[in-house]
Amino acid sequence: MSPIAGSGKKAARVLAAFFLGIGGPLEAQAADRFATVRGFIQRQIVDGGLPSVAVAVAKDGKILWEEGFGWADRERMVKATADTPYSLASISKPITATAVMRLAEQGTINLDRPANDYLGGAKITGTAGHPGDATVRRLLSHTAGLPLHYEFFYAGSPFRERSMDEAIARYGVLAVSPGRAFHYSNLGYGVLDEIITRVAGLGYPDYMRAQVFVPLGMTRTSVHISPELAQYAATRYDARQRPIPYYDFDHDGGSAIYASAHDLVRFGMFHLKNRLADKRAILADSTIDAMQRVQTPENSETRYGLGWFLQPDDHGFRRVSHGGGMPGVSTMLALFPSENLAVAVLLNAANPTANGLIVEQAVAAVLPRYREALASRRPANSVTSEAPPFRPPAELTGEWTGELRTYQGATPVRLVVHPDGDIHVRIGSHPEAVLDDPAFRGGVLTGHLAATIPTEDADRHPHYVTLSLWLRDGMLSGSASALTPREPVWYFALSSFVELRRTGNSH
Repeated sequence: MSPIAGSGKKAARVLAAFFLGIGGPLEAQAADRFATVRGFIQRQIVDGGLPSVAVAVAKDGKILWEEGFGWADRERMVKATADTPYSLASISKPITATAVMRLAEQGTINLDRPANDYLGGAKITGTAGHPGDATVRRLLSHTAGLPLHYEFFYAGSPFRERSMDEAIARYGVLAVSPGRAFHYSNLGYGVLDEIITRVAGLGYPDYMRAQVFVPLGMTRTSVHISPELAQYAATRYDARQRPIPYYDFDHDGGSAIYASAHDLVRFGMFHLKNRLADKRAILADSTIDAMQRVQTPENSETRYGLGWFLQPDDHGFRRVSHGGGMPGVSTMLALFPSENLAVAVLLNAANPTANGLIVEQAVAAVLPRYREALASRRPANSVTSEAPPFRPPAELTGEWTGELRTYQGATPVRLVVHPDGDIHVRIGSHPEAVLDDPAFRGGVLTGHLAATIPTEDADRHPHYVTLSLWLRDGMLSGSASALTPREPVWYFALSSFVELRRTGNSH
């Protein structure tokens, strides 16, 4: 073990402070313009416990500033730079979506055909809607009806990543009718990487390299960590600043890409239609526009296109972006098309608050009107008022019975919604439990409870259960997800289908 690994925060602060002022020519030129954000990052490194940060800012087709701060790998004393590959987590999604749209342009994929048309033996199934309505376009926009899903397979664990066919067969079950709602699903993007593999006749990592990374000049980008990049990649750290063992997933298309801040901002520049000399256009401008159009239902609180979150007003500017978060990762790529501005911020720690503040300050350094709006933003009220007690509508109160359907079989479920807001749930032979933090918004009942999902996968680790149930046609249907706590180790969210019918009134 190196001296850094065993000496704690104090030594890390000294070592961070030792080199924080060292930068290259581009950093020196940008020092004054980006002084505020540089200072904030430095304070987060020295005092806030961040291992490292990499940032890149591009405007009007030119990179204005790119720099790394802190240690990409504390144990090996590897400094972070703008060329350090970081785990991107969900920023993998717009990159995967770019590959799908390339295949669509070539006529190999029809976005409005069922995803099942492109799959092998394992298909999307379910009774919440017709599986044929789960199209490629709806997978891209998280409106295909697939449930919450993630699972991390850590190096040294006895459990190995399952095949995509097995993941689809077990968890590719519709939780809601396709097209009805935005329902964020990593599994949907896992299905997309499987479609890319089957349609292109080339493994997803190889296709991405040949058809996306190389043409766009993304030389420090790979699916997973390629052998030639392993010694340069940022190590992921937990909340106690300990290295997290390397992990993999069964949804590579949604989470598995590594990229440097330099490469990521160049990807952003491509989606701003900047044509660089060393970059080959792999999509038509009209396709880029299509990816940035809203695909979610009109009543959805979330606006999402084909691989992008869409925010109509971020301090006066339209924003196209995607973030990423998982163990040891907080990332963001934000585009402001009207200003031809791209900002990439990468952290090798799970701290979305710090990441968001860095992004805001980087944008403010370039856009005066954004800076003024940010400065005039009313500070959050330090006195928080208690949320009003949950009061269910009349159509929700009463006794509901049905079953939880897992890949291993069905389990009876009973749910009782009392008029005073208490909700009691029994899954199988488990004792009845109270549904904590119940809410009913947009026709969806949510909450969590102390219970377990009776499958071999879920039994691997202690977990609790969250419910997300849509009220429709006198039925409650949706998903029950087995979730592990995020501390000390974040393992999975594994969802199964629930369908309940009202069988009595509560008293």
